[in-house]
Order: sequence, then structure tokens, then C-alpha cells
Amino acid sequence: MQIRNIITEDTLPLRRDVLYPQKGIHEMRMDHDAEGIHFGVYEGRELATVVSLFITGDAAQFRKLATAPHHRGKGYARKLLQHIMDVCRHKGVRRLWCNARSTAETFYLELGFARRSELFYIEDVTYYKMDIGLDAPAAQSFSIIPAIDIIGGKCVRLTQGDYAQQKVYNEHPLEVAKEFEDNGVKRLHLVDLDGAKKGAVVNWKVLETIAGKTGLVIDFGGGIKSGADVEIVFQSGAALATIGSVAVKQPELFHSWLRQYGAGRMFLGADVKEEKIAVGGWLETTELSIYDFLRNHLAHGVKEVFCTDIAKDGLLQGPSTALYRKILEALPGLRLTASGGVSHIGDVEELQAAGLAGVIIGKAIYEGRITLNELKKFL
Repeated sequence: MQIRNIITEDTLPLRRDVLYPQKGIHEMRMDHDAEGIHFGVYEGRELATVVSLFITGDAAQFRKLATAPHHRGKGYARKLLQHIMDVCRHKGVRRLWCNARSTAETFYLELGFARRSELFYIEDVTYYKMDIGLDAPAAQSFSIIPAIDIIGGKCVRLTQGDYAQQKVYNEHPLEVAKEFEDNGVKRLHLVDLDGAKKGAVVNWKVLETIAGKTGLVIDFGGGIKSGADVEIVFQSGAALATIGSVAVKQPELFHSWLRQYGAGRMFLGADVKEEKIAVGGWLETTELSIYDFLRNHLAHGVKEVFCTDIAKDGLLQGPSTALYRKILEALPGLRLTASGGVSHIGDVEELQAAGLAGVIIGKAIYEGRITLNELKKFL
């Protein structure tokens, strides 16, 4: 497979055959074609996929993306769009948009596009306007995200999610958060264990205090079961709401929050046992595979995901790097954060090398297995 620059005439047959088979080849020309940049994917000597790009200032539109039927399912359209995104970044474009056929909405959502209009018609075909921001790709960064777990307003850690195996590390979570910030940390994973047990947010005051007295970007989870819970989390200063069991048991409710608040404000958590999703404080393993679970939510615009292998969490025996690699191979482009099992700085280096977007670290920091000074090279 090769991607090449082509001329307008090269695009016309596929435009016609794929998009408008009832029309003549002479009708396939568009206004401003001469001003466009045209690209094609070749398999051998055969043109398999085409698209045309039109740049205006810091925005660009692509039109007439078409793949020959016998070449579908090979990922050519995805690779071609990723190529034109790179072209746009090089040319200083900050927003790429298209009028997407409604039948292709899921494809664009999986690539990170967002819907920007209601349904509309062009020649009896239904479309949405969709776009994507093209600032430096988030996947190029690697986030160190320390975790603070809260029970009774105190900073604790559990082993294997067992409330009977808890250890108090500091009675004042704000002190811990400030120490992280003082050492260059930008993100914080704040977990309301009381809320998780009760099924409603409990420790929102701790969130409010840390958000009000630090500049940390906080994702907050534990007990978020309703719209009211989401609202209080954001009102208390969280940048992202961490969602787990609701996304498993009530996916439609979770998708409504994605639409209401934007996918950029949701941090999807996936607890996994033997590649199956687990819920209920890890007591219940479902038959839902991690891959199907993520595909479903990515199709609705989810941007950030963290995954915890429950066989590893809290044991300081190393992360599930092989599982994470497998997930990334199955879902290329996913921004995936590792959680659980990290025991020394080498684990962090391994996860970065494997293509993870970041890592959540808890017990290894509190037990002195990893120092904040060691983490500074990632910050």
C-alpha cells in the first residue's frame, strides 16, 4: 500500500463508482477542484481509495472520500485520513472537517471526530457536519497520573479492591496533592472509595479542596451513578469524570453524558479479568470482552480510557503490559492509560515504550518503590 498525491482526473472514477453510480463521470468534478490537494491509496498499481483536501487558513475540509468496494475492510480510508491530518498539521491547520454521510458517522467518531450539526440533507442523502482538532496529537505525550484514594476523607490504598485491606497513608489528602504538584505533576486521579461503596458521590469536599488549592488537572471517580453525581463532580472542580460501572450497565446513560458534557470531560475506566469486563468492586465478571466494550464507547466519541487488570492492582508485581499491547493492536489510535501493578521505574519506562498514553501510579509511590524525583524525567 502506498499513499500518493494525484490529480483531479484520477479521483473521478472512484467518486462516481462509489458515491454517485447513477451519475456521469463528467458530473464528478467539484467547484474549486483545481485548488485542492488530491490523494490516493494504491495497492500495487490499482487506485483503491481517494480523497480531496481543501485548506483555508487554519481550517481544512476533505471531500469525496471513497474506497473501491473490493478494497474495503483493509483500513485504507483510515490510513489516508491519518495521512491528511499529518499534512494539515505540517501546514498549520488546526481544524479538519467534513460533511459526513450519516451511515459513516461511527467510522469518524472512532477516529476522534465530533458531530457539529443536526442531520441535514444534500440530494436526498443524510449528513452530519463533523470535525476534529489538530493540535499536537495527545498520544505523543506520556502522562504520569498519581492516584489518591479517599476513605473517610483520608488518603488510603486498598489491596485488590478489598476494603478490609486498607492502609492510611495521610490524613490530609491536600498535603499529598500539593507534594505531587510541587514535584511537577500535572494530573491527579482522585477516587472516592466511600462513594464507590455507597453508589453516590461522598467525598466531593475533598475534591473541592484540592481543586481550589492546587492547579492539578483532576479526574474524579467513585460513586458516579446519576446525572446529579456528574454535576456535583464538575461543580466541585474536576476536569474529568471517571466512569466505570455505568458505562457497562447503563451505556445509554453514559452516552448521554458524553453528548451533554463532551467526550473530553469523560475518563472511561475498564476493569478487566482475563480480558473480560469486571464490575461491582471486581466481585462480578461479565461476559463482555474488553475489545467489544471499548469499540462500543469509542464509536460514541470516548477519547481517554484507563484499564486496570484486577489480577495486578495493589500487588506491586508489575503491570499487564502484554494485555495493553494487545488492546492497542486491536484498537489503533486509542489513548490508553495503564493502571495497576506498577512496582518500579522500569515498569513506567516499559509502558511508555509500549505506546501507552500514560500510567496511574498509587501504592508504588506511597511505599517508596518509585520516588517523585525518578518520575520527573517523564513530566
